[in-house]
Amino acid sequence: MRNPLLSQLALLLVLVASTATARDREKVTVRTLLLTEHPSESAHRVYVSGQVATVLRFEQPCEPSRTKLLGWEGRFEPLLVGGKKVVIEPLRDLAPDEDVPLLVTLADGTEIAFLLRPPSPESWGRPDQQVNVFKDRESYDAMLSTLYDTLQQKRQLEQEVERLRTEETSADHALASLLVSGASKQTLFQSKQTWFVEDADSDIMVTVYSGKGKAAVVVNIKNRDPVHSWRLSKSRLSTVEGGDVRPVALRAERPEIPPGKSGSFAFVADRSAFLSKGRPENLILEFFRQDGLRQGYVVLDHRLARE
Repeated sequence: MRNPLLSQLALLLVLVASTATARDREKVTVRTLLLTEHPSESAHRVYVSGQVATVLRFEQPCEPSRTKLLGWEGRFEPLLVGGKKVVIEPLRDLAPDEDVPLLVTLADGTEIAFLLRPPSPESWGRPDQQVNVFKDRESYDAMLSTLYDTLQQKRQLEQEVERLRTEETSADHALASLLVSGASKQTLFQSKQTWFVEDADSDIMVTVYSGKGKAAVVVNIKNRDPVHSWRLSKSRLSTVEGGDVRPVALRAERPEIPPGKSGSFAFVADRSAFLSKGRPENLILEFFRQDGLRQGYVVLDHRLARE
């Protein structure tokens, strides 16, 4: 094992600095919005996140002088309106019950109302990075964009079904479930190191475990943000050298952590994940919160997965 003091210092620096400077962007989220001619049509929802630009793309140029974001001061960068595009960028995440009206006027005088909202389950928990807006539902571009949307949703559903099917019979996921429930004594894992660190929005405790042919990490988060819930958006286990992605089992105590509450998630990696062409290699486990910020990462020595 590496020097515990050095490992602790490295982790502390990672957990504090990564929230302030490191970002890992999701794959570009492009969505199609088809307008209707119904006069009572409500405002269209657009999902936005702090410091993430969202582009609205129209079929015709927009009128800058008649395109307005209401009550944006202190919450958004000034609107960028040019050609057929409007660019929106919040300065911070919106609260769950917070929404901001946007009115876009096209060159032909058409007014389109939008409501800017934080990401929700119906948006897969991700902000819109581009929304293609069409008045003519039967145009070639509108149908092509709709087709791409449908194929993307199909792929996402297939991946989710396959993930759930795999987890049902996975021993690593069963072990992660025991760890996240606090039942580590029912496993063969041995706690090796625990670190605790505070940042502006959360208290974080990380425990690293060594097991027979397995390594594990349990992360406990106390959400100190008075308004926003904390949610794990994604995690990644990869080799320190080369960044090759490796499989890791994940179990979360709860889908998201409300303000003032705590929650845990556990990761379990098999010894095979530490092998590259038969040779042992150290791995790095990264975890990201809902706004895309990397909350922290842990470097795992291959000897944690003991024989």
